[in-house]
Amino acid sequence: MNDTPSGAPLAYSIKEACRATSLGRTRLYQLIAAGQLDAVKIGNRTLIPARALHKLLEGAR
Repeated sequence: MNDTPSGAPLAYSIKEACRATSLGRTRLYQLIAAGQLDAVKIGNRTLIPARALHKLLEGAR
């Protein structure tokens, strides 16, 4: 996974996003299906851009 100059990842796998947000796999997929969380499909992998996680968490207040 490519890192930005600051060392933060550009995108997270589902497993990494679960760990980073303390949300479960099923909940992340529900958010993606509902259009509340952006995800990118590359081959068989689903990646969640870091900015999408930040946006989700900032809107959860």
